[in-house]
Amino acid sequence: MKLRDALDTISADGRPTNVYSQPYENADGATIIMVARVRGRLRPLKLESTDGSGDEIAFRARPVGVFVIRGDDVKWVPAVDATPIALVGVLTGLLAATLATLAMVRRPPWPDLRGTIRFPPPSRRHR
Repeated sequence: MKLRDALDTISADGRPTNVYSQPYENADGATIIMVARVRGRLRPLKLESTDGSGDEIAFRARPVGVFVIRGDDVKWVPAVDATPIALVGVLTGLLAATLATLAMVRRPPWPDLRGTIRFPPPSRRHR
């Protein structure tokens, strides 16, 4: 599939479309086909164009995964973006550290040593 053929399969009304790459055969005999989800949008141009077509098409593509074919065995390997997963982990750690700090400031874990000391001590009567 050539680039022009791939662009012709993309719908310009905003619906996502899958685009498959050319099959690629690596050294160990596996055939790999990459899959991307492409979304296109038709928007009016901000500047007046000279050719009279007042629209532009904006594309956004993101990888979905790959098909790996070895003989009769087909395996789907999804593409995972680890950025949101890492962000959730970092924010969870930050929230836990903040809550622990607030708990320490409000009520520390060491014993409360506040008390009243009267000086001089009251005198005792001896019997």
